[in-house]
Amino acid sequence: MALPACDSRKCRYSPCVGGVWHEWGAVLLTCALALPVGVALAVFRPRTAVAVGIFAGTAPWVWMVLTPKGHGRAVSAVPLRDLITVLGADPTTVVVQVGANLLMFAALGFLLPVRSASFAGHAGLCRVAAVAAVASTTLEAAQWVLAIGRVSSVDDVLLNTAGAVVAAAISPRRWIGRHAAPAPGQAGPGRPAREMG
Repeated sequence: MALPACDSRKCRYSPCVGGVWHEWGAVLLTCALALPVGVALAVFRPRTAVAVGIFAGTAPWVWMVLTPKGHGRAVSAVPLRDLITVLGADPTTVVVQVGANLLMFAALGFLLPVRSASFAGHAGLCRVAAVAAVASTTLEAAQWVLAIGRVSSVDDVLLNTAGAVVAAAISPRRWIGRHAAPAPGQAGPGRPAREMG
């Protein structure tokens, strides 16, 4: 998801801003137009709010990574090699590359524990990691199959998964589930269960 080059002499704003708009202007404009629709669905159909949030928070990133950057395909299967290379680049590239990969499935990770209690707690984090890893691997495979001029990298999978897990760890549902008082008749921390009869 590298930014295209932008001639600063011809760009009114910084090269980064000009490059972002040139590369992803259509995505950003579509998201801006779709935002009111997503808000309306969340307000008038609350049951769909989580699904809308997951879709709205994930679809733009998927669109970006599946946008062709030429032809051909490549695979980087050595863990951390691409990440180390990126970390040696300029700060803007580091923020864009690492930040975008961490945010890829952040909405998914944050809202899955809200959607289902099975994704809450420590066991839930493992499930979130599994879902994000499978989704990210599918995207990387799609890039390779479509030959859209992108590198299918194991580091992208690692960062995508890490972002989803961090988001799940701060999800309100997970925090509430950990601190909520036990229901009547259930055993709580240090409290034996009530016997029946």
